[in-house]
Order: sequence, then structure tokens, then C-alpha cells
Amino acid sequence: MPKKYFTSKITKLVLVMIVCAFLIFINPKGFFAPVRGVFLRIIAPFQKIFYGASQRIGETVFFLTSISEIRTDNAELSRENNFLASEIARLKQAEGENATLREQLELAPRDKFSLLGGFIIGQDPQGSESWVIFDKGERDGVVPGMAVIVANGILVGKIDEVYPTSSKINLLASSSSSVNVSDTETGAKGILRGEYGLGLVLDMVTQADVLNEGDTIITSGLGGNIPRGLLVGKIKEIKASQDRLFQKAVVTSRLKYSKLDVVFVIK
Repeated sequence: MPKKYFTSKITKLVLVMIVCAFLIFINPKGFFAPVRGVFLRIIAPFQKIFYGASQRIGETVFFLTSISEIRTDNAELSRENNFLASEIARLKQAEGENATLREQLELAPRDKFSLLGGFIIGQDPQGSESWVIFDKGERDGVVPGMAVIVANGILVGKIDEVYPTSSKINLLASSSSSVNVSDTETGAKGILRGEYGLGLVLDMVTQADVLNEGDTIITSGLGGNIPRGLLVGKIKEIKASQDRLFQKAVVTSRLKYSKLDVVFVIK
């Protein structure tokens, strides 16, 4: 009972103090002005401390907020810089590729053929020099069977498969390649095939025809879409076939298939 009585007294005292403080601050008709002045003088040092603390807290919150905003801005600037650096690299690459393509196009036989130039973007992963991927395809008017050359008119191979934006070139050195060719010096005709381990082999040349080491081999224009007069290579070695009915010859090409970069499709 005494404890409850004591608690009640404290509660009443607190309420009275709150009411008095309220009246002092409201100060109706200036009645409590003297008391209010005394009270404000008493709390002035504490008020100054609280105000300074609140200022420092505000500054700290502002500083932390600024750091967060700076980090966000830096992250955004970093992303923009990376994007711009990527775009600059892409534009430089495109500029370099266009310059290379224009340079090669100047050397290509444009007066004889309608050419579509582009870049090699892939090759046989087994390194057998069987095929490469060209960066032009169906959308560019490429169709299977078209001849593919490099700038100086040397035959690379034929278009084998066509996709919407790219195509597969079957190289002359591929074991599935065959092209009708002729000897510019003697007029002998035969079929050039790719043979793994031998490169290019001239086959099906009759014994009546003459072949000489060092002779130049070009396309004959017989059959298919390969025009006449494209350079293939030179005869390195002459061999007799097993049945003795035909002659064979190993032909060396001036091309390094692994180094192909810019090629042209004859349309």
C-alpha cells in the first residue's frame, strides 16, 4: 500500500511539472515571463550542447549520404566508361577491317567478276585445313557452289553450306573438294582434289597430255560455278597412277589456309 501511494504521488508530481512546463512555454499573456526567463537561463547550456550534437549528427548523416551517392555515381561512371571503351575498341576494329577490305578489294579482279568481300571468322578446329567460316551468308546473296578467292585471284575453295549471316567454305585442300583445272603451259586438263597429307593433287590427266614440273595450274571453267582462269598453284611433282592410264601431279598452292583473313565470293 505505501509503495502504491508513493508511486501515485510521483505520477501526480510529474503531471504537475509537465503542466507547469507547458504553461511556462505557452506563457499566456506573459504571466509566466519571469519564471520562463529563469528556466531558459538554466537550460541554456544544455540546449547549446544538444543543438551542437544535433548539428554534428546532421553533418555526419549528410556526409554518409554523400559517400553513398558518390559511390553510386562512381559505379555508374565506371559502367559508362567501360561501355565507351568497348565501343571505341569496336569502332577501331571496324575501321581497321574496312581499311583492310578496301585495300584487298583494290587488288581483287573487280573488272572480271562481281565480288562480295568479307572476313574469315572460324576454321576447322582439327587443323586439317578442310573448311573455314565466312562472315557473309544467305542475306548477302551467297549460295552453295560459289567460288571463293583471295585478292590476287587465287582460288580458295567453294561455298559448301550457307546460313543466314555466314557460310562454310570447303577449301581446296579438303578431301571432299574437286575442281576442274588445266595446265596453262600445255593445255592438259584434269581434276584437282584435296588429299590429306599431300595437299592438292592433280588427277585424271591422260597419258597423252603433257605435264611439267613448275607448270601453272588454273581453273578450266568446266562444270559447276567455278569460272575459268583462277590461279590454283604450280606442279611440284609428277606421278603415274596405279592403273597407268592417267597421270597424277602434286600441286603446291601459294596460300596458307591457316592465315586466311579477307576473302571474296564470286557472285
